[in-house]
Amino acid sequence: MHPIPGECPVCGGELIVTRLACRECDTVIQGRFITGPFSNLSNEQLIFLEVFIKNEGKITHMEKDLDLSYPTIRNRLHEIIRALGYDPGKDDPSALTEVERRQILEDLNQGHITSEEAMRMLSQG
Repeated sequence: MHPIPGECPVCGGELIVTRLACRECDTVIQGRFITGPFSNLSNEQLIFLEVFIKNEGKITHMEKDLDLSYPTIRNRLHEIIRALGYDPGKDDPSALTEVERRQILEDLNQGHITSEEAMRMLSQG
């Protein structure tokens, strides 16, 4: 099966679901159905979200499962948050800005702080 496309391939407009069918008994229901915000996510984003939920949102566990760096995981998570129509970190006054986050990672890269210090600083923001 293919995921429901979110936009029209001809004009780019929003597509709506108008027909549902049962695989078992062939019952068909027609109308206009709401698909929800997750229908806007790509298959790759849905897989990422599944791993995120499986790991209870613990990015350090996701690093091992996905073999990706902390910044890459955060960027992908931010892409999903934006795709859902939210602005990552906007409502959290204690959240680190991207500049602050990058500075911590740069300090880690240059050896000014340890990985434990970087993780602590990133998790506090």
